[in-house]
Amino acid sequence: MGGRRRPGGELDGQPADPARGTRDRRKVTGLRREELALLDGLSTDYYQRMEQGRQVRPSDDVLDALAHALGLDDEERRHLFTLAHAARRPMPARADHGPEKVPDSTRRLLRVTDTPALVLGRHLDLLAWNPMAEALLGSPDAHPSDRLNMLLLMFDDTLTGERSCRDWERQALDYIGMMRAAVAADPTHPRATAIVGELSIRSAEFRRLWARHDVRASVSGSKTFRVPEVGDIVLDWDTYPLPGRPGPVMLAFTVEPGSPDADRLQLLASLHATRSARADKRSF
Repeated sequence: MGGRRRPGGELDGQPADPARGTRDRRKVTGLRREELALLDGLSTDYYQRMEQGRQVRPSDDVLDALAHALGLDDEERRHLFTLAHAARRPMPARADHGPEKVPDSTRRLLRVTDTPALVLGRHLDLLAWNPMAEALLGSPDAHPSDRLNMLLLMFDDTLTGERSCRDWERQALDYIGMMRAAVAADPTHPRATAIVGELSIRSAEFRRLWARHDVRASVSGSKTFRVPEVGDIVLDWDTYPLPGRPGPVMLAFTVEPGSPDADRLQLLASLHATRSARADKRSF
């Protein structure tokens, strides 16, 4: 039963029928529109109008059937529902595209924790950070404020790209997955349009990864930081939503106590504290 559909309409684990012959070979991989409509229990005309967005608002039952027919996983299914529900909602008279705010309580929390942590806006803008995040990533103050965006910096290879080059593509896809979720929630937001538009023009690598249409809930993972002073540090990360819907999230990096990575992180903290103390003395 079921099984994820692969190009050509076959199910995983089921080989293609050799009796089809060359005359039945498809010029384009994947299910035909009428085949997908049949699996979804829809007419081909209705499916085509839904595909083209022509005044069709599919019910959740139809979306469920479509997700099953396409063999979508949980994250892809959520993304499908997000897109469909956004299309149902009337456009607000005036969308809220103002600057995002970081609560004062969150800024205080960043100052008192020794855990590397930062605050990202809905489009991955770097809104706030603590000293240990700066020790890992370098000083954000070295970049213009409009360039302080994790996706832009990843593809510029000036901040995160230089220091977390291992598994670079996987990490880039994490950020792209987060951006896709933001675009699905508000496709007309000028910040999203500007970032995706710029990267699409100047980065062939971004165009390749964006065209994959990968959907993932980027709420946790691991990241390798290449720090010249202490070597590679592998940290786990988790995101925590802040007040506001949609709103910023806190991204916190942690490590298993007593591990070699914990020792390297502690050494980095000592080196950063020493540098900061020297800088403070020079400022007087």
